[in-house]
This record gives sequence, C-alpha cells and structure tokens, in this order.
Amino acid sequence: MIPVIFSLLILFSCSKPQQQNTTSTPKENTTKSSGSNKEAVDYTIETFAENLTVPWSIAWTDKDRMLVNERSGKIRIIQNGKLQDAPLLEVKDVSSNAEEGLMGLAIDPNYSSNKFIYISYAYGGSDKLSVKVVRYKDDGNSVSDEKILIDKIQGTHLHAGCRIKFGPDGKLYITTGDATDRQIAQDLKNMGGKILRLNSDGTIPADNPFPNSPIWTYGHRNPQGIDWYPGTSIMWETEHGPSGFDGPGGGDEVNVIVKGSNYGWPVVSHDGHKDGMVAPVLVYTPAEAPASGMFYKSGIITQFKNNFFFGCLRGRGIIRVIVDENNPEKVVSFEKMKDINIGRIREIAEGPDGAIYFSTSNKDGRGNPASNDDRIMRIIKK
Repeated sequence: MIPVIFSLLILFSCSKPQQQNTTSTPKENTTKSSGSNKEAVDYTIETFAENLTVPWSIAWTDKDRMLVNERSGKIRIIQNGKLQDAPLLEVKDVSSNAEEGLMGLAIDPNYSSNKFIYISYAYGGSDKLSVKVVRYKDDGNSVSDEKILIDKIQGTHLHAGCRIKFGPDGKLYITTGDATDRQIAQDLKNMGGKILRLNSDGTIPADNPFPNSPIWTYGHRNPQGIDWYPGTSIMWETEHGPSGFDGPGGGDEVNVIVKGSNYGWPVVSHDGHKDGMVAPVLVYTPAEAPASGMFYKSGIITQFKNNFFFGCLRGRGIIRVIVDENNPEKVVSFEKMKDINIGRIREIAEGPDGAIYFSTSNKDGRGNPASNDDRIMRIIKK
C-alpha cells in the first residue's frame, strides 16, 4: 500500500458548543507530512498475538493479562503474551453477521477490588437487533454475576456502535450508532446515534445533561472511538461519515465532545454548519473509517506523548494527531503513520508497558487476510 500523508490546513477550536467552528478536510498526496518537523520517532513494530477472529476491543486486568473481544462472541485471554485456548466467556446470543457483534470491552476502575468487566454486544433476530451493555465479575477462567446495565439500544447489522470506556470521572461512556435509521440521532427519546453516560451499576448520574436520561451528547452517526486528553476531562471522539446511501461518501469526523451538545447528524455532515450544532475539528474525505481512539499517556515513546491515535478500517492504517498542549481542544498537526501496512486497523490502546497495541480487522469480510490474521501488533520503543 502506498502511504497517504496529510497536512493540516487550518487550526480550529471546539470550546463552545453553540459556536460554529471551522473544519478542514485533509487532502491526499500532499508533499509534506504534518509531523515532518518533529524529531525522528524511535520505535519498532512487532506482532504480539495472531490467529484471532476480528479482535474488536482490548483491555488489561493487570500488566500481564490482556482481554480481547472477538466480534464473533468470545472474550479471549492473553496471559504473559500467550493466547489461551479457552475463552473467558463465549456470548451465546451475539449477532455478528455484518458490522455488529461483540464490540466494546471495559475494565472497572476498581477492578483490583471488585473484578468487574463490561462488554457491549448486538443480539436478536435478523429483522430486529438490539445492543446491550452487561457487567460481569471476572473469576479468572470464567465469569459470574451477570448484570445488564442498559438494553434495547436500537441496532441493526450496520452502524451498531459500540465503544465503551470509563472516563476520568469514573463514569461509563457508551457510543451508539444510528442503526441506519438516521433520524433517531436527533431524537432524545431514542438511545441510538448518541454518546451515553452511566454509573458503573447502570444507574443514571444526577449531573447528566438531560433529566433521567443516559444521553450525554447526540447527533452522531456511528461513533467508534473515545478518550480523554491526559489530566483533563476533555473528551475526543472519532465517527464514521455517510456511505453513499445516507449522504455523500466521506465526512469522517474527529470531534471534541461537550456535555449536552448536538453534533449535527443527519442535519449536517462533512463541512456543513448550523447554529447550535458542534462542528468537528477534523473531517476526512475520502473516508478513512476511524474505528477507535486513544491518547498516548505514558510518554515512554517520547515523541508520542499526549498524541491522539485512531485506527482506520477503510484507510488501512493509523492516524496520529498532535494536540495543542496549551489548548487541548485544538489540533496542531496530523499524519497517517507511514510504516503501518498490514490492512484494516480496528482497536488501538496503550498497554501497561507503555507500548501502543493495535488490532487488525482483515477477517471481517472486507479485508484481505494474511495467513496469521487477525493480529494484535504493538509499537515499542527501540
């Protein structure tokens, strides 16, 4: 694959949800990387695990034990770098016919004392799918104490969401897709096309923006990645733009998420603007299909500290965004990493060792799998 390198055209901010923002659309085949003035990055890329089936999410219960969600329904264990044969859990009622399946995975902030893990997945018949988020107690080789936290989120085989992650406030955030029924993204009585926020027991926090509602923000098409700028409550998100049947192709977004705000879908997309709707800080046309989102916190790889990364499915790579340290709602520059050339990339996460782990999605029906796909790779300091 020939690397695609981007340049930043405009600097922009998203600090006020009611203010129209200026967005930029990256152009292909520019002559200079936006990160070209940075010192050379001192890292190498290696295979960590292989022969997985569409690994959707990865998380750690301790420094030696990784959990991996396979979209087909299994939570796999990688202990001391070795993939275990027996899954921690096999979800029997999961639907995984297209983009949906076993998706999000999160570890409780108090896991060391309560052993709670959380998953999101699609289930139901082909004509009526739903998404739910479930909490379990991790018993080491199996799980117990199932508790459904939220259920009956409108689903379908496409645009199912569903990333889950704990924020710095200890709340559980859940991204949901519009289930190809784009009008629901503007409907505050429907949980689709939203970012939701719950307490870890499934109750609704008292400080949510809409009374007795799990909705945190709305007007999203298919959000796939969330994380917070280190040391702050500033939340960033990645989101798929329209695919042709619901609007002109492209228009993938990176957003700064502000409590209670409307992100426009389907009223506006791409470079569209409307008063009262928050514009993205980055727009990608042609589509990259951003599938994750992570701020690199440890700084073991020095040049990457506090950078925002996301995997790209259609774009087949990883995009790195350098954020303004003095204003973490603004982009300084961005680039597609030139040495990631292994196909469709889904998850990206920072490990306890300070390495950057990412998963391929080449066996999802849209890729060209190698003999050892799907894989989890990692970027480590030389």
